[in-house]
Amino acid sequence: MSKLIELKKELEQLANPEKAKLLQGFFKTGKGEYGEGDVFLGIVVPIQRELVKKYWNLLSLKDIQKMLDSKIHEYRLVGLLILVKKFEKNKEDKEQQKEIYEFYLENAERGNINNWDLVDLSAPRVVGNYLYHNPQEKLILYDFAKSQDLWRKRIAILACFWFIREKDFKDAIKISEILLSDLHDLIHKAVGWMLREIGKKNEKILVGFLDKYCKQMPRTMLRYSIEKFSEEKRKYYLNRK
Repeated sequence: MSKLIELKKELEQLANPEKAKLLQGFFKTGKGEYGEGDVFLGIVVPIQRELVKKYWNLLSLKDIQKMLDSKIHEYRLVGLLILVKKFEKNKEDKEQQKEIYEFYLENAERGNINNWDLVDLSAPRVVGNYLYHNPQEKLILYDFAKSQDLWRKRIAILACFWFIREKDFKDAIKISEILLSDLHDLIHKAVGWMLREIGKKNEKILVGFLDKYCKQMPRTMLRYSIEKFSEEKRKYYLNRK
């Protein structure tokens, strides 16, 4: 039995139909919703992470591609978490990291990284990490931010989380400006979250952004960005809206 079949068998055995039903609603899988068509087994992330520890070095990129091509959400998430693990374990092998990064982008283009948890748990650690060390290739983030695809836009801003951790805020600010007028709530939340993270590292930069754009910012984006401010300071920016 191949390791891929073994992993899928373990996932099927861990399925929880009751939990799956709850997740189908939480991740908006109904007709016309952002997660339309996504199928859940009902397995919580900590359990999936245990399987990643077991299988990360046993699966090839070809195996992972089969996971990512599946309609089953947990298959795609485990595949992406294995990809993250492979990327981080190969930090001395730049060619292998580049291959993993390009593989990730191909799957983003194919629409396989297509829910907010899939993006949030993988984009900073693969795309952000790679581009932080290869800044000459950052243009892809701006292409993604300007695309019409919800998930590529979220990848663009979430990749900046890695830069923010390293106190490099330039790209996060520029991409936030690009996404300022986006209509989707999931982009409002993502941009607000990244702005809040900037504020935790350098409040002056966040305040400068808010002073310039708070009247244009969607309310959800603004609320997320000022979450760590004092009540008085939050009221100040909300009243300016």
